[in-house]
Amino acid sequence: MSTFLGMPVTAPRGVGHLRGDQSFPDAAREALGNAQLRRNLRHATTTIRGKSGRVIAELPDWQELRDAGSAIKADAMARLPELLEQLETRVAEAGGVVHWAADANEANAIVTDLVRRTGSDRVIKVKSMATQEIGLNEALEAAGITPVETDLAELIVQLGDDKPSHILVPAIHRNRSEIREIFLRAMPGVDPALTDDPPVLAAAARRYLRETFLSTKVAVSGANFAIADTGTLGVVESEGNGRMCLTLPDTLITVMGIEKVLPTWQDLEVFLQLLPRASTGERMNPYTTMWTGVTPGDGPQNFHLVLLDNGRSAVLSDPAGRSALHCIRCSACLNVCPVYERTGGHSYGSVYPGPIGAVLSPQLTGVADNASLPYASSLCGACFDACPVKIDIPSMLVHLRNKVPHGRAERAAMAAAAYTMDRPKLYASAQRAAKLARILGRRGRGLPPPLSGWTAGRDLPEFPKQTFRDWWAQREQP
Repeated sequence: MSTFLGMPVTAPRGVGHLRGDQSFPDAAREALGNAQLRRNLRHATTTIRGKSGRVIAELPDWQELRDAGSAIKADAMARLPELLEQLETRVAEAGGVVHWAADANEANAIVTDLVRRTGSDRVIKVKSMATQEIGLNEALEAAGITPVETDLAELIVQLGDDKPSHILVPAIHRNRSEIREIFLRAMPGVDPALTDDPPVLAAAARRYLRETFLSTKVAVSGANFAIADTGTLGVVESEGNGRMCLTLPDTLITVMGIEKVLPTWQDLEVFLQLLPRASTGERMNPYTTMWTGVTPGDGPQNFHLVLLDNGRSAVLSDPAGRSALHCIRCSACLNVCPVYERTGGHSYGSVYPGPIGAVLSPQLTGVADNASLPYASSLCGACFDACPVKIDIPSMLVHLRNKVPHGRAERAAMAAAAYTMDRPKLYASAQRAAKLARILGRRGRGLPPPLSGWTAGRDLPEFPKQTFRDWWAQREQP
């Protein structure tokens, strides 16, 4: 553990990215031209927001729960080395084996080797953001091992040779007609008369997965939470496919980001109230599966826990950015974000889309590699209001914008502005000169070059007829 925990270990360039080096503005422009995508996103996010709002309103202590969740996460991050050592000890005492992975390459190598040792050439997978982050499916396929996603939405994405667009609902960008076409094209043994009725689609997926569950001896999962006090791991879900993966195979391999650890079961109680309401709009998760090591004769008889850093230590070292590690992957920020609703998740070019992706991805894989993501926001603050653990995403976006490499012209302009504002007489002269901007540009019309780049995506604000300094000078003296 000491070889990487607390050190600025970052993922290799490109890990966690979906669309190469395409910037968010370019990708978003393409997405905005897809009317069907916007309709799919608007319908889905509106539905989820409505359900979530109704069940949250039932709790008179929702804000106190948010405060508690935030405090527990802050405490866990402050004691992370201690808690991880405790977790390792408890898992080992319960018959499990703990592996430490500094980055994506190391994690993929560990999992691939563990699967090979079993002699299996296929694994079933529980929905996991961590395994997407490290590109585990691609690594397994390169090693001749077939990964089968069992979450319905993840299965749709996998069969469609697609990428997830949402943390919680990976296929949110697809409607049922598109899903039917994917099943007909890519699902083995599907009925050619398949319709796009949701129960019919779900039944087709169930038939396809049932044989896989019963014949595959190795499963790979993530973990929503880990309890340091007992060595217990937990996965929460809505379908039950995850529970099949966690109980039927002989070998279970769990890949977990190191930030998922909690001190005690009592702390978990808070998150089991926050997560379902903020994510799916449910009072509790339909399936909550907890396991501690290995139990003879019950469930997997070989359990491996891969604790993943992959840049998290570097995030932890930034006092202004570390609260991004508090994220419990509920996706509430995506569901309220006006930018995400119009552009979808693929535009972010990262496994983690939406507002949380705009602050987490730059920190995990480097701000320079994600220079446009901190600007993928209007800073409206809806994400902060919705976050069940009160991550101040808008403030963090501003913090990261300061870290983005800026062009020479922009640096010169900011330096000139700072110089002017630091000199009252010069600032007063600049205010008088600014009145000429009414002639150069008006709201909705923009400014001429070279200032046109700024107003291309913004309306020029109306200048006041009277400045504060003018008003102050003209006011009646007492």
